[in-house]
Amino acid sequence: MPAFNRALPEFDRRDAQVLGISVDSEPCNTAWKESLGGLDYPLLSDFWPHGEIAKRYGVLRGEGYAERAVFVIDKQGVVQYVDVHDIQEPPDPKEALKALDSQPIKSS
Repeated sequence: MPAFNRALPEFDRRDAQVLGISVDSEPCNTAWKESLGGLDYPLLSDFWPHGEIAKRYGVLRGEGYAERAVFVIDKQGVVQYVDVHDIQEPPDPKEALKALDSQPIKSS
């Protein structure tokens, strides 16, 4: 998450919004975000119904937590890129930026 925070200017330059989503509750997310020194992008809670968004994207584990995953979704709501990582391996924002750069520009 901090790596994506550091890369925010590059996402902004590509007119992309970074969001974090966790199956934890809002108070838990707030405490975790503060333990990181803060984040400059929204961290959303997928707590209730528990993991519903993670389930819809196919990344909710049977144990009740989500895979570590990155999705690039275009402005029409179409998933253009998916990168699922080992839970211990932080994703590299450069891969998401490459995915954004490879997307055709779509008019609104």
